[in-house]
Amino acid sequence: MNASPSKIAVIGAGPMGLTAAYELCRQGHRVTLFERDDRIGGMSASIDFDGTRLERYYHFVCKPDTHLFEYLADFDLSHKLKWVETTMSFFHEGKVHPWGTPFALLGFPGLSLVDKLRYAAHVMWTRRIEDWHAYDTLRATEWLQKWLGQNAYDLLWRKLFYYKFYELQDELSAAWIGTRIKRVALSRKNLFREETGYIEGGSEVLLQAMAERIQKLGGKIELRAEISRVVIEDEKIKGLQRGAEFEAFDQVISTIPMPYLLRVIPDLPKAERSRVEAIRNVGVVCVLLKLKRPYTSTFWLNINDPRIEIPGIIEYTNLNPLNGKGGPAIVYAPYYMPQTNPKYRREPAVFIEETLQALEIMRPDFDRKDVIAATASRYEFAQTVCSVGFYDALVPMRSRARGLYMADTSHCYPEDRAISESIRIGQVLAQLAQDDSRQKG
Repeated sequence: MNASPSKIAVIGAGPMGLTAAYELCRQGHRVTLFERDDRIGGMSASIDFDGTRLERYYHFVCKPDTHLFEYLADFDLSHKLKWVETTMSFFHEGKVHPWGTPFALLGFPGLSLVDKLRYAAHVMWTRRIEDWHAYDTLRATEWLQKWLGQNAYDLLWRKLFYYKFYELQDELSAAWIGTRIKRVALSRKNLFREETGYIEGGSEVLLQAMAERIQKLGGKIELRAEISRVVIEDEKIKGLQRGAEFEAFDQVISTIPMPYLLRVIPDLPKAERSRVEAIRNVGVVCVLLKLKRPYTSTFWLNINDPRIEIPGIIEYTNLNPLNGKGGPAIVYAPYYMPQTNPKYRREPAVFIEETLQALEIMRPDFDRKDVIAATASRYEFAQTVCSVGFYDALVPMRSRARGLYMADTSHCYPEDRAISESIRIGQVLAQLAQDDSRQKG
């Protein structure tokens, strides 16, 4: 317990904000968590989809997600984590091919034996990398081409990069893609068996437990609470403005996307504002389908076909059966792209129709009568463009404005923006605020 607990505001009730609020409540601080949505969770929030509770955007668990495991244990929820043997596949040349095992690689069409050996060597090398700083200076596309050769890169990676980042595809760092390859590789049980995890009941099981613990410890959670301004005077936090209402706070932690931060902190120190302005993001429109029967037998289906403009689909029920095997299938189809792309602002129905056309291309026997329900969710800042030199580009979590701390999923770099990483960053933010509060006391 602190001798003089601080009054602290946390903005954003996603996993990162919930973690920061929880850790500070444990230290005895007076914490209020503000969320402009009508629910907690951020990109991990769940919705009622035709009678089924589902996350708006797909999430899965990998073996390196240790911060998530620790929190599940802390909240007595470890029994909710389930591991399942899953498979991947690849749609190419009009056919769905197995992917993700040595035998699948050997049998994959369009790759020479040399291509296949280079691909396997690259995965084995990448999973052993511990320090990613050297790879922060390399372009991801060039790094992959050097390892795999032009033919294998074009077949396996080019469209995946293009249909996530479009004109920004060549700006990404090798550290960003390398950690994603490693995360999945380390989740394998062995060379022939892939194992992926999910939380029974969804991420909201953990997030709701965190919210309840925050409130039990005396913290407050305010929903539909949009902050109009973070007030700074003489480079020191004064409090928050909500419309005409001002509330004083000793410290403010922001976990909302950095572009939003620019709108609510007009007095952010100039050097920090310049860094935030330089960081770019792509948005996502994620189509969600409920089908009467399974579409494929795999969890993750990559796509390389000139007729289809999405990098892949995720058949979530091949990871989490939800209603048991043979029940309705849940399919996610993510459309990532810069917000400046003309396609981004299309109506949800247009994205749903494009997804159904893709399903018909990949399986000509697909019957639209199998579609029980369909929806689409849009998120403006879904993925940071982690460009070359991104370590140095990141804005510090502790601002020069005393009492202000800020981070979003870009600070997970080079790791994936998984819930586990958001928990880690939330803990760092809380520790920074706690350290400064002690010095003040």
